[in-house]
Amino acid sequence: MPKIRPSPLPALIVVLGLGAAQFLPTAACAADAAARPTSASKLGDLSRFRRIAQDTSALVDRGDLAGAKARIKDLETAWDDAESGLKPRAASDWHNVDHAIDQALQALRANHPDATVCKQAMRELLASFDAPASTAR
Repeated sequence: MPKIRPSPLPALIVVLGLGAAQFLPTAACAADAAARPTSASKLGDLSRFRRIAQDTSALVDRGDLAGAKARIKDLETAWDDAESGLKPRAASDWHNVDHAIDQALQALRANHPDATVCKQAMRELLASFDAPASTAR
């Protein structure tokens, strides 16, 4: 009668299982994934611009409109610096995002910024990064 050797599979499952928790999605990962665009833009990777817009939006949500006004200046500068590389890729998409940036800037730079208007402008701006071709001017 042949000798049956125990399978190493159960031990392997236990060893692998111990480290598996680090690969399970967390609430933060899920929120981050939900915040990212679902389709690639013809403009390329817009994540650095979107991060600034997210920071600005968080400030608006906390009621820190002065902080949001200061933070969106970073977006304006970065977007303007990248224009020559982005605009030729998809001019229409670039204009859609640019328009949304201008609307957010206008809302935050108003003499008496309205939190509701600023929140709406930031929602529209974030949407423009997620789907630049579908945002209308």
